[in-house]
Amino acid sequence: MTLPAPHWDMTNVYPSLESKEFQSAFDNLKTQLADLEDYFVEVVDKADATKPPEALGAIIGETVDKFNAIYKLSNTLSPYIGCHVDTDSRNKTAARIESEYQQAVVPLRKLGVRFTDWLGRVQSVLDKAITHSDTAKAHAFNLKEAAEQSKYLMSQDEEGLAAELNLSGGQAWNKLQGTITSQLSVDFELDGKTEKLPMPALINMRTHPDEATRHRGYDAENVAWDSVREALAACLNGVKGEVITLNKRRGREDALHSALDAARIDRPTLEAMLAAMKDSFPMFQKYFKHKAKLIGKDKLAWWDIFAPVGSANKTFTYEEARDFVLKNFDNFSPEMTEFANRAFKNNWIDAEQRDGKRGGGYCTGIEEKKESRILVNFDGSQDQIATLAHELGHAFHNECAYQADKTVLQQDTPMTLAETASTFCETIVTEAMLAQTNDPQEELAILEGQLNGAAQVIVDIYSRYLFEKEVFERREKSELSADDFCDIMERAQKATYGDGLDERYLQKYMWTWKPHYYSPGLSFYNFPYAFGLLFGTGLYAIFQQRGAEFVNDYKNLLASTGEATAADLADRFGINIRTKKFWADSLAIIGKRVDRYCEL
Repeated sequence: MTLPAPHWDMTNVYPSLESKEFQSAFDNLKTQLADLEDYFVEVVDKADATKPPEALGAIIGETVDKFNAIYKLSNTLSPYIGCHVDTDSRNKTAARIESEYQQAVVPLRKLGVRFTDWLGRVQSVLDKAITHSDTAKAHAFNLKEAAEQSKYLMSQDEEGLAAELNLSGGQAWNKLQGTITSQLSVDFELDGKTEKLPMPALINMRTHPDEATRHRGYDAENVAWDSVREALAACLNGVKGEVITLNKRRGREDALHSALDAARIDRPTLEAMLAAMKDSFPMFQKYFKHKAKLIGKDKLAWWDIFAPVGSANKTFTYEEARDFVLKNFDNFSPEMTEFANRAFKNNWIDAEQRDGKRGGGYCTGIEEKKESRILVNFDGSQDQIATLAHELGHAFHNECAYQADKTVLQQDTPMTLAETASTFCETIVTEAMLAQTNDPQEELAILEGQLNGAAQVIVDIYSRYLFEKEVFERREKSELSADDFCDIMERAQKATYGDGLDERYLQKYMWTWKPHYYSPGLSFYNFPYAFGLLFGTGLYAIFQQRGAEFVNDYKNLLASTGEATAADLADRFGINIRTKKFWADSLAIIGKRVDRYCEL
């Protein structure tokens, strides 16, 4: 259901998209980009590995400083524009400016590729050159990583052409998917009144306490997705086709190869985690079967997965959700509570469900203001409180980097570790709830929230991984039809949910509205969520052992996620992520919650 909830305030960033302040910043970005292009022509392109290390170090340091200055500005302009588009896809001014911005920053993408290529060419003397510049030394990890990744670049001309064509290729398909899904709405009867619901509100109907309402929501959702499936299939084919073509030209093994590098993990790490996840499916099926009994069914249908159990029928106001989050964050750190309170008071959160607003949730940093903005679609459910805590975790992650005065390049966090802080915050909230209740029905509801979220991140995420893997394999040979996508999705769900769900009622249209599938730059944005949950669960277990002394180490970890591999950062806490045991141990913690759930 739709409830009163705030819109975010962007006016302290720029007064408006058409203000002189915004235009001045946009013009400044173009000027800095032109200056950087000149610097490359006059200085960088003329330097090579034969140049004295101290001179090379100075060039590297100055280039990094120039990039950071541009990224600081672009990482303010881009989210500012995006926040307008994502909350109102019918805003023609925002759409036009977004297109202008995307055109304007094509040179930045080209220069980034150019610098990566250049670092590869001076890689033999890079270590020595870095020692001659404080800026270079502070960015040593990022520089060496870029030099190593340079082997997967096409020629500069080809990379430049790819960057330009992406605007009318992958980015265009991505934009079309977002426009279609955000503007789709359905007439739906609720409590005797028919209202036009945007798709995020209709999807959130899955948490309604009445099964007939949930079932009608599921049917209405499928009718709506069926009406746009051909257009969305074209979008998905376009995005995946572009990724496959570019990966081949860049010498990548497959789409997973680039995703692993972006996540800063290796295949043994992913294989160890996936193996532990697969072993856990019977545990989650046990949870699904017990939930079916609790709601009086033999098996759960898809529309029952998010059905409330226990004393979770209450609808929270936004203010109650805010107070709930603040109270439970305080169990971890007063500093985290103070930070979250600042986010609420300063209207960093856009929470209202409305037509034209994209579904799901996210957090984005506003670099020049050292602030974040959070998008959620608040419906008063306990699930949305968890989502709120999740996105505030991302914002706290940003805050730790800001407090440590990290540059934009130093904040370049892999997807795996980007999800750690968010899932950690969810755990803080739900564990505190469990500790505070003596009511079995309330405990059941809290456990339901925990396990439902974990099932999504382990079971459903694995199905999404299987889906994307097969899509890439088959798209390499030919385009896929909407029926193909539906078939792959359904088979992937059967492989992970098993007999935990009624196989007659799965969700074959899951591929239509998940925006991650449609991002040409973020293939396989699914397993990082599982990494985040299990890594965060393991870290929370360490917090329970160490208490308050853990907090500073945790903050330092969050501040450093852009400056080391996931394995090296995990090693700080004695965690070996390349072994199946670590992932199995984290899943065992969830298994104890399943056992308790089944006892209630």
